[in-house]
Amino acid sequence: MREIIKNTGSVYFSSSKWNVLNSKISDLKPSTIFILVDSNTLKHCLTFLLNKLTVKDNHKILEIQAGEMNKNIKTCEYLWNQLSENGADRKSLMINLGGGVLTDIGGFVASTFMRGIQFINIPTTLLAMVDASIGGKNGVDLGIIKNQIGVINNPDMIVICKEFLKTLPKKELKAGYAEVIKHGIIDSNNYWDKIKVFNELDIEEIDAMIWESVLVKNNIVTLDPSEKNIRKTLNYGHTLGHAIESYSIGNDSIPVLLHGEAIAIGMVLTTYISHIQCGFPEDKLTEISTYIFKTFKKIEFDQNDINCIIKLLKHDKKRHNNKVLFVLLNDIGKHKLNCEVPQNNIFEAFDYYKNFI
Repeated sequence: MREIIKNTGSVYFSSSKWNVLNSKISDLKPSTIFILVDSNTLKHCLTFLLNKLTVKDNHKILEIQAGEMNKNIKTCEYLWNQLSENGADRKSLMINLGGGVLTDIGGFVASTFMRGIQFINIPTTLLAMVDASIGGKNGVDLGIIKNQIGVINNPDMIVICKEFLKTLPKKELKAGYAEVIKHGIIDSNNYWDKIKVFNELDIEEIDAMIWESVLVKNNIVTLDPSEKNIRKTLNYGHTLGHAIESYSIGNDSIPVLLHGEAIAIGMVLTTYISHIQCGFPEDKLTEISTYIFKTFKKIEFDQNDINCIIKLLKHDKKRHNNKVLFVLLNDIGKHKLNCEVPQNNIFEAFDYYKNFI
């Protein structure tokens, strides 16, 4: 039975998931159900969801534009106004139907409207299924700086349905796979060995991998819900990855990158830094780099790009006393938290990335 039952944030990936969702809605007795969609899920996913709901009325659709560039306070203000104008109250329920950007926004809006209304996440992308929708992190960007404003607040439940993956472009599916790779690297050699022989574009094969990644993330966030210790490992590759993603959004010198594409680069860089600072085995560094480059296209960074990316690190949420702190690894599954990284090592990591064949 692929279910994780908790007081909040329960995850349902079993055949009974839609029955459980309808029972939850019945138990909550919401005054109104607001279904949040973006321009993609409105077209490709909403009808599927509505056909699964036993409640055929008492719901209203809220739509936002898809994309990271819309993950901001302006979008939140629009949604708060929409909720208010449509009579939302503290007994209202928000269902977030979309990828990581949408579940981040929807969770934040629900957590702050009238000091909090209940919400349910139904992730529709691989990235959201294995990572973004689980763990209670909700928030928005501040300008191009990732996730600067937000709260930790779990949804009432999370419903995972792999059918939604069939609506995704190949590029989006691959981007989500970066978080699966991350889970393998931070978890164990056993999980990493499974990932190495996995076809990330096979929807059927992806089924078991989704659930294993859900279990990895759930185990970590259950041990450390407020990110004081081991939950920081989920940020592996994200310190540089977020800076690269932010830079790609605000500059024309490199292509705009999806979250997973940027995190994949961040993992290559961080694994190299782990090698030179923590003795991460060279053969495994090569193995991870080879696998990531097989899956993701290499991006060309010039010196100005790298300088600007390093400047963006000062906005990282994990900094302490004006020092940027990294999650590094001694080996696969063996992490080291709160690591200072000299700037020269970051430059060296970019050289490694550039010259890797």
